Amino acid sequence: MEYIELTDDLFTEVSREEKKAKKIQKEGLSYWQDVWMRLKSNKMAVAGLMIIIIVSFLAIFGPLMSPYTYDEQNFAVSNNGPSLEHLFGTDMFGRDIFVRVMYGARISLSIGFVASFINLTIGVIYGGISGLLGGRADNVMMRIVDIIYSIPRMIYVILLMVVIGSGLKSIYITLGIAYWIGMARIVRSEVLRLKNEEFILAAKVLGTSQKRILLRHILPNAMGPIIVTLTLSIPSAIFTEAFLSFIGLGVSAPMASWGVLVNEALSSLSIYPYQLFFPAAAICITILGFNFLGDGLRDALDPKLRK
Repeated sequence: MEYIELTDDLFTEVSREEKKAKKIQKEGLSYWQDVWMRLKSNKMAVAGLMIIIIVSFLAIFGPLMSPYTYDEQNFAVSNNGPSLEHLFGTDMFGRDIFVRVMYGARISLSIGFVASFINLTIGVIYGGISGLLGGRADNVMMRIVDIIYSIPRMIYVILLMVVIGSGLKSIYITLGIAYWIGMARIVRSEVLRLKNEEFILAAKVLGTSQKRILLRHILPNAMGPIIVTLTLSIPSAIFTEAFLSFIGLGVSAPMASWGVLVNEALSSLSIYPYQLFFPAAAICITILGFNFLGDGLRDALDPKLRK
């Protein structure tokens, strides 16, 4: 075998232009950076996010900055139309509707977020355990879900509210109990898809416990569908609370949730339509904002659409 001696004349120095040509001009984006970039490019999703930020800001700070309170009565200005003094007008008791709508946003948003948090907790735990265990345990757990899912959700919620009673805490508990079914099914399907992947099998070979596999390996890779489902469950909870308050099973007067405001304005709809228009518009705009954001997140988190 013949060996060639390595000498300096066998090598050619790379020029500065060649070095620049092979230099990485732009650093790659991580998955979440790419998600944020694509979410920002979706105008409807950005509009939805802005709506949510504005409504949340008014809900938190609006009643504090207003000279009126949500339950302050002044019969001298009863049923006054919108004006500079009362932007949304006043109701039959002379209460400022603008303050009551902002206070109602505080109640409705808190119900949406709390119910969705309970939905996330129960749904992720139940669906994750069901999908990870598989076999007979998965079959039994999902049959329970199917039985609950076969009952119309609104009837289920109304029955629970009748048993538990009306009130803010009762709504938290009822919506939390009733809204975890969809999340559990989504999480289970993601766990079944991911648990046979190579990195999960490698973790099992290394002796990783089932709990650590679920919490550290499977759930972080299933966050996309979970976040989308969570975002879309918030407007559903807000609408359900408004409906319950409208029929008298939700928040009781004088508390000013959006459902209560709509219920109070219904009797004078033909005479003072503005009293119904503003709380109804607040419900519609908020639900649209969450739906726009949820649709944008669904597109941004879809790995098939990633460039």
